[in-house]
Amino acid sequence: MTADDSFERLDDDDYPAYTMGRAAEMLGTTQGFLRAIGEARLITPLRSAGGHRRYSRYQLRIAARARELVDQGTPIEAACRIIILEDQLEEAQRLNAEYRHAAESGHPAAAG
Repeated sequence: MTADDSFERLDDDDYPAYTMGRAAEMLGTTQGFLRAIGEARLITPLRSAGGHRRYSRYQLRIAARARELVDQGTPIEAACRIIILEDQLEEAQRLNAEYRHAAESGHPAAAG
């Protein structure tokens, strides 16, 4: 790996750059909270060679949304389900927009 490869990872939202401790600190939450949303299958952190959880910026944004809902009084399991459903709705809306655009332009939409 070259230095250029390492710098490119800094812009990669999916690169697991953050340890559990650092992620919890950045979110202002506990490591237990991160474990709980992992157990609820909201996010699945990657594991380092030593078996430690590592989180990406994308996963931290999802965890921050979960924390926001929990802070408003939503049970953690319900918060995780809400976020999963929001994500599914967003994807469905994106696909519908693609199909609508393809139909209007007379070109078949590619399945995404």
